[in-house]
Amino acid sequence: MTSLAWVIYAFILIPSLIVIPISFGGPGEITFPPQRWTLELYAQLFSSSTWMDPIYQSLKVAVITMVISVVLGVPAAYGLVRFEFPGKRLVMMLLMAPVLVPVIIVSLGLYLYFARLGWTGTTAGLVASHVAYVMPFLMMTVIAGVKKLDPDLEFMATIMGASRSTVFFKVVLAQLKPSIAAGALFAFLISFDEVVIAWFLTSASTVTLPVKMYSSIQWDISPVIAAVSSLLTVMSLLVCCSLVYLRAGTPDENH
Repeated sequence: MTSLAWVIYAFILIPSLIVIPISFGGPGEITFPPQRWTLELYAQLFSSSTWMDPIYQSLKVAVITMVISVVLGVPAAYGLVRFEFPGKRLVMMLLMAPVLVPVIIVSLGLYLYFARLGWTGTTAGLVASHVAYVMPFLMMTVIAGVKKLDPDLEFMATIMGASRSTVFFKVVLAQLKPSIAAGALFAFLISFDEVVIAWFLTSASTVTLPVKMYSSIQWDISPVIAAVSSLLTVMSLLVCCSLVYLRAGTPDENH
Protein backbone atom coordinates (compact mmCIF):
# COMPACT_ATOMS: atom_id res chain seq x y z
CA MET A 1 0.00 0.00 0.00
CA THR A 2 2.89 2.34 0.80
CA SER A 3 4.55 1.63 -2.55
CA LEU A 4 1.27 2.29 -4.36
CA ALA A 5 0.91 5.59 -2.51
CA TRP A 6 4.40 6.67 -3.62
CA VAL A 7 3.58 5.75 -7.22
CA ILE A 8 0.40 7.84 -7.07
CA TYR A 9 2.26 10.78 -5.50
CA ALA A 10 4.96 10.59 -8.19
CA PHE A 11 2.35 10.40 -10.96
CA ILE A 12 0.70 13.56 -9.63
CA LEU A 13 3.75 15.57 -8.57
CA ILE A 14 6.31 14.92 -11.31
CA PRO A 15 4.37 16.78 -14.07
CA SER A 16 3.84 19.69 -11.68
CA LEU A 17 7.51 19.81 -10.69
CA ILE A 18 8.64 19.69 -14.33
CA VAL A 19 6.88 23.02 -14.86
CA ILE A 20 9.23 24.75 -12.41
CA PRO A 21 12.42 24.44 -14.55
CA ILE A 22 10.40 25.38 -17.65
CA SER A 23 9.40 28.63 -15.95
CA PHE A 24 13.07 29.69 -15.87
CA GLY A 25 13.31 29.66 -19.66
CA GLY A 26 13.17 32.67 -21.91
CA PRO A 27 10.12 34.26 -23.55
CA GLY A 28 8.83 32.17 -26.43
CA GLU A 29 10.55 29.06 -25.05
CA ILE A 30 8.66 26.11 -23.59
CA THR A 31 11.30 23.39 -23.27
CA PHE A 32 12.52 21.04 -20.57
CA PRO A 33 15.17 21.69 -19.52
CA PRO A 34 15.32 25.32 -20.70
CA GLN A 35 18.03 26.22 -23.19
CA ARG A 36 19.02 29.17 -21.03
CA TRP A 37 18.10 29.94 -17.44
CA THR A 38 16.56 33.35 -16.81
CA LEU A 39 13.94 35.14 -14.72
CA GLU A 40 12.43 36.96 -17.68
CA LEU A 41 9.12 35.06 -17.51
CA TYR A 42 8.68 36.03 -13.85
CA ALA A 43 9.55 39.65 -14.64
CA GLN A 44 7.01 39.58 -17.45
CA LEU A 45 4.42 38.04 -15.11
CA PHE A 46 4.83 40.55 -12.27
CA SER A 47 4.81 43.53 -14.64
CA SER A 48 1.65 42.47 -16.48
CA SER A 49 -1.74 43.59 -15.18
CA THR A 50 -3.27 40.98 -17.47
CA TRP A 51 -1.99 38.34 -15.05
CA MET A 52 -1.53 40.22 -11.78
CA ASP A 53 -5.13 41.46 -11.62
CA PRO A 54 -6.55 37.88 -11.72
CA ILE A 55 -3.94 36.83 -9.14
CA TYR A 56 -4.99 39.64 -6.77
CA GLN A 57 -8.65 38.82 -7.38
CA SER A 58 -8.10 35.13 -6.60
CA LEU A 59 -6.17 35.97 -3.43
CA LYS A 60 -8.83 38.45 -2.31
CA VAL A 61 -11.70 36.03 -2.92
CA ALA A 62 -9.84 33.12 -1.28
CA VAL A 63 -8.92 35.10 1.85
CA ILE A 64 -12.43 36.52 2.33
CA THR A 65 -13.95 33.09 1.68
CA MET A 66 -11.60 31.51 4.21
CA VAL A 67 -12.39 34.08 6.93
CA ILE A 68 -16.17 33.88 6.48
CA SER A 69 -16.05 30.07 6.35
CA VAL A 70 -14.10 29.94 9.61
CA VAL A 71 -16.37 32.44 11.39
CA LEU A 72 -19.54 30.60 10.35
CA GLY A 73 -18.28 27.05 10.00
CA VAL A 74 -16.43 26.49 13.28
CA PRO A 75 -19.40 27.24 15.60
CA ALA A 76 -21.69 25.28 13.27
CA ALA A 77 -19.36 22.26 13.33
CA TYR A 78 -19.14 22.38 17.12
CA GLY A 79 -22.92 22.62 17.45
CA LEU A 80 -23.47 19.66 15.13
CA VAL A 81 -21.29 17.46 17.32
CA ARG A 82 -22.29 18.64 20.79
CA PHE A 83 -26.03 19.31 20.45
CA GLU A 84 -29.03 17.24 19.40
CA PHE A 85 -31.81 18.83 17.36
CA PRO A 86 -34.46 17.75 14.83
CA GLY A 87 -32.99 17.24 11.37
CA LYS A 88 -29.41 16.84 12.58
CA ARG A 89 -28.88 13.68 10.53
CA LEU A 90 -30.15 15.48 7.41
CA VAL A 91 -27.78 18.40 7.98
CA MET A 92 -24.85 16.00 8.37
CA MET A 93 -25.82 14.33 5.10
CA LEU A 94 -26.10 17.69 3.32
CA LEU A 95 -22.52 18.48 4.31
CA MET A 96 -21.47 15.78 1.85
CA ALA A 97 -23.27 17.51 -1.04
CA PRO A 98 -20.18 19.32 -2.40
CA VAL A 99 -18.38 15.97 -2.52
CA LEU A 100 -21.23 13.90 -3.96
CA VAL A 101 -22.88 16.39 -6.34
CA PRO A 102 -20.94 17.24 -9.54
CA VAL A 103 -19.53 20.74 -9.32
CA ILE A 104 -21.08 21.68 -12.67
CA ILE A 105 -24.54 21.13 -11.18
CA VAL A 106 -23.65 23.15 -8.08
CA SER A 107 -22.29 25.91 -10.32
CA LEU A 108 -25.43 26.07 -12.44
CA GLY A 109 -27.65 26.24 -9.35
CA LEU A 110 -25.54 29.00 -7.81
CA TYR A 111 -25.53 30.92 -11.09
CA LEU A 112 -29.33 30.81 -11.39
CA TYR A 113 -29.72 31.88 -7.76
CA PHE A 114 -27.26 34.78 -7.87
CA ALA A 115 -28.53 35.89 -11.28
CA ARG A 116 -31.86 36.63 -9.60
CA LEU A 117 -30.04 38.68 -6.98
CA GLY A 118 -28.03 40.53 -9.61
CA TRP A 119 -24.76 39.30 -8.14
CA THR A 120 -23.29 37.64 -11.21
CA GLY A 121 -20.02 39.20 -12.31
CA THR A 122 -19.40 40.64 -8.82
CA THR A 123 -16.83 39.81 -6.17
CA ALA A 124 -19.62 39.52 -3.58
CA GLY A 125 -21.42 36.88 -5.63
CA LEU A 126 -18.23 34.89 -6.16
CA VAL A 127 -17.34 35.03 -2.45
CA ALA A 128 -20.84 33.97 -1.42
CA SER A 129 -20.81 31.06 -3.85
CA HIS A 130 -17.36 29.94 -2.72
CA VAL A 131 -18.42 30.11 0.93
CA ALA A 132 -21.42 27.92 0.13
CA TYR A 133 -19.17 25.44 -1.67
CA VAL A 134 -16.12 25.52 0.61
CA MET A 135 -17.60 25.74 4.12
CA PRO A 136 -18.78 22.08 4.25
CA PHE A 137 -15.18 20.95 3.63
CA LEU A 138 -13.97 23.15 6.49
CA MET A 139 -16.79 21.95 8.74
CA MET A 140 -15.95 18.29 8.12
CA THR A 141 -12.34 18.98 9.12
CA VAL A 142 -13.41 20.79 12.30
CA ILE A 143 -16.05 18.15 13.12
CA ALA A 144 -13.32 15.51 13.10
CA GLY A 145 -11.36 17.64 15.57
CA VAL A 146 -14.36 18.25 17.85
CA LYS A 147 -15.06 14.51 18.06
CA LYS A 148 -11.55 14.00 19.46
CA LEU A 149 -12.03 16.51 22.27
CA ASP A 150 -12.79 15.39 25.81
CA PRO A 151 -16.31 16.68 26.67
CA ASP A 152 -15.48 16.33 30.38
CA LEU A 153 -13.26 19.41 30.13
CA GLU A 154 -16.21 21.46 28.92
CA PHE A 155 -18.42 19.96 31.62
CA MET A 156 -15.91 20.81 34.36
CA ALA A 157 -15.60 24.38 33.07
CA THR A 158 -19.39 24.70 33.21
CA ILE A 159 -19.47 23.40 36.79
CA MET A 160 -16.85 25.99 37.73
CA GLY A 161 -19.22 28.73 36.57
CA ALA A 162 -18.11 29.34 32.98
CA SER A 163 -20.85 30.32 30.55
CA ARG A 164 -21.43 28.40 27.33
CA SER A 165 -19.74 31.17 25.32
CA THR A 166 -16.75 31.21 27.69
CA VAL A 167 -16.41 27.44 27.39
CA PHE A 168 -16.48 27.70 23.61
CA PHE A 169 -13.95 30.52 23.28
CA LYS A 170 -11.60 29.62 26.16
CA VAL A 171 -11.72 25.81 26.21
CA VAL A 172 -12.96 24.51 22.87
CA LEU A 173 -11.23 26.90 20.47
CA ALA A 174 -7.94 26.57 22.33
CA GLN A 175 -7.95 22.82 21.66
CA LEU A 176 -9.28 23.14 18.11
CA LYS A 177 -6.56 25.46 16.79
CA PRO A 178 -4.82 22.78 14.66
CA SER A 179 -8.13 21.61 13.15
CA ILE A 180 -9.29 25.18 12.50
CA ALA A 181 -5.98 26.11 10.90
CA ALA A 182 -6.06 22.98 8.73
CA GLY A 183 -9.65 23.65 7.69
CA ALA A 184 -8.85 27.30 6.95
CA LEU A 185 -5.91 26.39 4.73
CA PHE A 186 -8.04 23.77 3.00
CA ALA A 187 -10.78 26.35 2.39
CA PHE A 188 -8.27 28.87 1.05
CA LEU A 189 -6.75 26.38 -1.37
CA ILE A 190 -10.11 25.14 -2.68
CA SER A 191 -11.35 28.69 -3.22
CA PHE A 192 -8.12 29.82 -4.87
CA ASP A 193 -8.01 26.87 -7.28
CA GLU A 194 -11.74 26.70 -8.03
CA VAL A 195 -12.53 27.27 -11.71
CA VAL A 196 -16.01 25.95 -12.59
CA ILE A 197 -18.09 28.15 -10.25
CA ALA A 198 -15.86 31.13 -11.06
CA TRP A 199 -16.37 30.49 -14.77
CA PHE A 200 -20.12 30.92 -14.31
CA LEU A 201 -20.03 33.92 -11.98
CA THR A 202 -17.08 36.10 -12.99
CA SER A 203 -16.92 38.87 -15.57
CA ALA A 204 -14.02 40.54 -17.36
CA SER A 205 -13.41 42.81 -14.35
CA THR A 206 -13.63 40.07 -11.70
CA VAL A 207 -11.95 37.16 -13.49
CA THR A 208 -9.90 34.88 -11.24
CA LEU A 209 -6.54 33.29 -12.02
CA PRO A 210 -7.85 29.75 -12.76
CA VAL A 211 -10.42 31.16 -15.20
CA LYS A 212 -7.74 33.35 -16.81
CA MET A 213 -5.43 30.36 -17.25
CA TYR A 214 -8.20 28.17 -18.65
CA SER A 215 -9.30 30.79 -21.16
CA SER A 216 -5.68 31.49 -22.18
CA ILE A 217 -4.73 27.90 -23.02
CA GLN A 218 -7.78 27.51 -25.24
CA TRP A 219 -6.13 29.59 -27.95
CA ASP A 220 -2.41 29.57 -27.27
CA ILE A 221 -0.03 28.49 -24.52
CA SER A 222 1.99 31.47 -23.35
CA PRO A 223 5.31 30.69 -21.62
CA VAL A 224 4.17 33.00 -18.80
CA ILE A 225 1.71 30.28 -17.79
CA ALA A 226 4.73 28.19 -16.75
CA ALA A 227 5.71 30.90 -14.26
CA VAL A 228 2.14 31.12 -12.96
CA SER A 229 1.93 27.34 -12.66
CA SER A 230 5.22 27.21 -10.78
CA LEU A 231 3.98 29.73 -8.22
CA LEU A 232 0.76 27.74 -7.80
CA THR A 233 2.71 24.49 -7.43
CA VAL A 234 4.96 25.93 -4.73
CA MET A 235 1.96 27.46 -2.92
CA SER A 236 0.05 24.17 -3.04
CA LEU A 237 3.04 22.21 -1.73
CA LEU A 238 3.48 24.68 1.14
CA VAL A 239 -0.20 24.41 2.04
CA CYS A 240 -0.10 20.60 1.87
CA CYS A 241 2.99 20.47 4.09
CA SER A 242 1.27 22.84 6.53
CA LEU A 243 -1.82 20.60 6.58
CA VAL A 244 0.31 17.54 7.35
CA TYR A 245 2.08 19.43 10.14
CA LEU A 246 -1.17 20.73 11.62
CA ARG A 247 -2.80 17.31 11.38
CA ALA A 248 0.10 15.87 13.35
CA GLY A 249 -0.62 18.45 16.03
CA THR A 250 -4.33 17.62 16.30
CA PRO A 251 -5.34 16.15 19.69
CA ASP A 252 -5.25 12.38 19.60
CA GLU A 253 -8.36 10.36 20.27
CA ASN A 254 -6.72 8.66 23.20
CA HIS A 255 -6.05 11.92 25.08
